[in-house]
Amino acid sequence: MTRPDERLVSPAMSYLRHLEACNRFDPTRFLPLMLDGRRVGFVRRDRANALAAFPRIFHVTADGIAFAETLVTPAGRTAALHEVTDELIRAGHADKRRDELFAITDGWGGPLLFELDRGAIPFFGTRSYGVHLNGWRPGTDGPKLWIGKRAKDKKIAPGQLDNLVAGGMGSGYGAWETLVKEAAEEADMPAALIARARAVGAVRYRMELPEGMRDDVLFLYDIETPAEFTPRNTDGEIEDFRVLPVSECLRLVRETDAFKFNVNLVLIDFGLRHGLIVPEDKDYLALIEGLRGGLVKGGQ
Repeated sequence: MTRPDERLVSPAMSYLRHLEACNRFDPTRFLPLMLDGRRVGFVRRDRANALAAFPRIFHVTADGIAFAETLVTPAGRTAALHEVTDELIRAGHADKRRDELFAITDGWGGPLLFELDRGAIPFFGTRSYGVHLNGWRPGTDGPKLWIGKRAKDKKIAPGQLDNLVAGGMGSGYGAWETLVKEAAEEADMPAALIARARAVGAVRYRMELPEGMRDDVLFLYDIETPAEFTPRNTDGEIEDFRVLPVSECLRLVRETDAFKFNVNLVLIDFGLRHGLIVPEDKDYLALIEGLRGGLVKGGQ
């Protein structure tokens, strides 16, 4: 009998297919979004006309989209984008307003360029950042991971499996501050426990979507949870938590689509770092290279 979490079985049994799925992006279908000669995003060519309706804010040509030279401050650009986002939502080009601003910066840790509502991020194809936490504990037959099951009313990946904690990085929050906030909301983790988490790296992907694209960087953390800890969701985003052997998690990644699309990347990274995916796997080097996606080169 097929278990519920295996309802989406893929005929292609491999880890690499998840990296390929998360990096299906054809730049020829997009126009670069430029600011002061630097690309800061991507907009689908077939939706560029939606921005041409705002000549005070954007200059749209066949080769790209540029912010108006009169928008010289981050605050001015943010206010202008607030106006544009409302119209994009009314026209059905962007998701509903999320009332959560993301900071768009000149590279990681760079100066603020503007702030953008989270719902409009895919339309503009700007770089966004998030955090994912692997919560594990020792087992007699190998490590085990805390895995959440996403609520069925979630717009993205409803009912699929997820990490113990994950979340996007809102404006004004760093990676650690985001982790602490999300850990409290999603798993009711006390501050003394989350303080044990350790940064272990990052993964990146560029993924084309019907509404635009995602250019995401996920900062990864591991934490060994004590035997007495049981996560409790407080924001309604997770239906339940369960403990699964890491070997079973990796089997589900390799053989099914039970996990949310980007969580597959996080678990593959965990398997590589802990020696559970080894060089004998023919895709070993492709996985290592593909998880970073040119990340170490920096910038956009």
